[in-house]
Amino acid sequence: MKLFSIPNLITLGNLLCGCLAIVCAFDGQLVWSAYLVGIAAVLDFFDGFVARLLNQHSPIGKELDSLADCVTFGVVPGIVLFKLLELAAYVKYQSMLAYTDFAGGTPAFEKPWWVWMAFLIPLFSALRLAKFNIDTRQSESFVGVPTPANSILICSFPLILNAVPGADLGAITGYEAWFLNPILLLVVAVVMSYLLIAEIPLFALKFKSFGWKGNEIRWTFLIAAVLLLLLLQYAGLPLIIILYVLMSVVNNFMKPKISS
Repeated sequence: MKLFSIPNLITLGNLLCGCLAIVCAFDGQLVWSAYLVGIAAVLDFFDGFVARLLNQHSPIGKELDSLADCVTFGVVPGIVLFKLLELAAYVKYQSMLAYTDFAGGTPAFEKPWWVWMAFLIPLFSALRLAKFNIDTRQSESFVGVPTPANSILICSFPLILNAVPGADLGAITGYEAWFLNPILLLVVAVVMSYLLIAEIPLFALKFKSFGWKGNEIRWTFLIAAVLLLLLLQYAGLPLIIILYVLMSVVNNFMKPKISS
């Protein structure tokens, strides 16, 4: 049994990024957590690509990949969302409480009850990954939102907030203020938890060939994603994930029905 194959080392790099992202999140460095999740997402793509290229698929690689993803794309976005909800609590109650009370000094069970809803994300991510490992339907496509996509959506929020030049948290008044709205953050926690395990077929960005025919939806999505990033920068990231889900749903309706 070969433990330290090249694909497995890449997967361990994904896991290391997740561990570092957790440390950054608890230090209040949510932007660095987001960057590390982005690096991990690239590594998560390349471990499978390299495994196919080198013909080094193995059962241990599959299990290791899920374990790494559970940390990086399950635990990390849960913690990031938890810290964002803490910040939202500060913005909401700043006239009564100092930020330090929420950030470090307040005992756990004196925090608003709704900040704990963030940990739905790690729980449902673990369910999604366990389901993926035994679901033979997901070899060429996905059923439910992949954990990296969910993690990118959540971790884009600190990047969007950080892009506001010199703004005090309580003084953000543009669209960015929505990303510190506790109602929005709680909706994200509940809706994305459901979408992780929902029976919704989603296309995968796996190209058997790079031509247009047969890859129309993939190329259309990638072009749209690039345009959103160019036009909106970090604010385009959550829109890209939403577009991915919507395009998949539309694609499902457009597929010809097989008569029985």
